[in-house]
Amino acid sequence: MHDFGHDWATLFTLASLGSLLTLTGLEIVLGIDNVIFISIVAGKLPRDLQPRARAIGLSLALIFRIGLLVSITWILGLQKPLISFWGFDATGRDLILFGGGVFLLVKTIGEIAERLRGEEETTGIEVKKISLQRIIWQIVLIDILFSFDSILTAVSMVTNVLIMIGAVIVAMFIMLAFSGKVSDFINRHPTIKMLALTFLLLVAVLLIMDSAHYEVAKLKPYVYVSIGFAFLVELLNMWERNARRKKNKE
Repeated sequence: MHDFGHDWATLFTLASLGSLLTLTGLEIVLGIDNVIFISIVAGKLPRDLQPRARAIGLSLALIFRIGLLVSITWILGLQKPLISFWGFDATGRDLILFGGGVFLLVKTIGEIAERLRGEEETTGIEVKKISLQRIIWQIVLIDILFSFDSILTAVSMVTNVLIMIGAVIVAMFIMLAFSGKVSDFINRHPTIKMLALTFLLLVAVLLIMDSAHYEVAKLKPYVYVSIGFAFLVELLNMWERNARRKKNKE
């Protein structure tokens, strides 16, 4: 277990406040893919159950992150070689990233395939067949994956565990506050939803590459910038379509 004595002594300083703000912003950025995944899978539930699924999903993510931070020594141990095959040393982190990446890849491809087959729009009866428990388990699996990635990033930036916990809590509450709007926006616009699925597809590939020890840290900014640019272009297209519809009605 971690010794919190030194963390409390250095908590109330300007440097700690700066670290808290920086890490909170980073946690929000790293949590975008988690929010997008939760929004998409929760969108399969009846509308009255969607807020509950998002709240439970993000609450579980918060619990996982705090639990992992408290057992920080074990987390760091995941970066040591666990098994070796064909000259490749795989760590516990590698196995988690690979398994999670494959799960996210299969899940995302399945969602894209449904849309390409025209099965995106479902009736109320079909939606109700998908249980809240099934959605929560999917969210739990992806929470575990993104929690490890998030915490390992935090550990590389800050040594004070209390700052890490504070940043995680603040970031989660911010994401919870906006998750409903993000979910409604994604599910209301089919092109944005396809763009979000494409983003998750890229994230899955990066996770698998990371598990194989490829240097993906330099690739991530390009992926996020590219998706951000594509999102901006789609927003402009939506603006143009709305303006055209209004003009045709006049």
